[in-house]
Amino acid sequence: MSERNEEYGMSSAAKGREGADLVSLADEAKVKEILAATVLDLWKVVNTLSRLRPSRRERYRVAIFGSARAQPGTFVYEEVKRVATAFAEMGCDIVTGGGPGLMQAANEGATRGGAPGSIGIRVELPFEQDVNPFVEQAFEHETFFTRLQHFVIASDAFVVVPGGIGTVLEMLMIWQLLQVHHVNNVPLILVGKMWRGLVDWTKTAMLDPRLALANPTDLDIPQCVDTADEAIAIVRGLHTTWQAQQRAGA
Repeated sequence: MSERNEEYGMSSAAKGREGADLVSLADEAKVKEILAATVLDLWKVVNTLSRLRPSRRERYRVAIFGSARAQPGTFVYEEVKRVATAFAEMGCDIVTGGGPGLMQAANEGATRGGAPGSIGIRVELPFEQDVNPFVEQAFEHETFFTRLQHFVIASDAFVVVPGGIGTVLEMLMIWQLLQVHHVNNVPLILVGKMWRGLVDWTKTAMLDPRLALANPTDLDIPQCVDTADEAIAIVRGLHTTWQAQQRAGA
């Protein structure tokens, strides 16, 4: 028997150690310890994989975050559609949350502008509709964490249009990733007066000399603009620079 163990690369001592490491399911405390350690190890794998980035893209990708509640025909819906159309016409693909409202407006604009790829990165919610009809490539996530990681990997720029709590969450998480340099050289463009008010509040509340809660440079990360045309102009400049870098890299 020992010869067979040796044949398979397992000494009697090693086999004994293996047996000693086995844990009975009746040992609840040890089982919990093993499960906790395994989950942490899985997070390490996810964190390592999330460091990977495409070495080269065929087209510049702009992620657009915005409200799921805006209706077609409203001013904000039509403006977001116009912005996405302009991005598509200059050679960009559009990435959204894939749902209704301003996400649909962005995907619709991408289709109207002739973008070959209109991407929707979804998260399962009990009260939200299915993927909107203008998404050409849909991805489904069960958690906001993995969904945001997908956005980071898939996007070259972030444009945030008016939205509610979900949009604020997405914007702030991207802002923090840029602040701590987990994401670098990815512009965060906030479109609409609501965002300028939020950024102004952070500068008032977080830069109080009695207790500074942030560095001034951290609060300069978002680029605030009031109109769709300003956002289009910024992305046009970013896209031109990206194209030059792609040609230089080639």
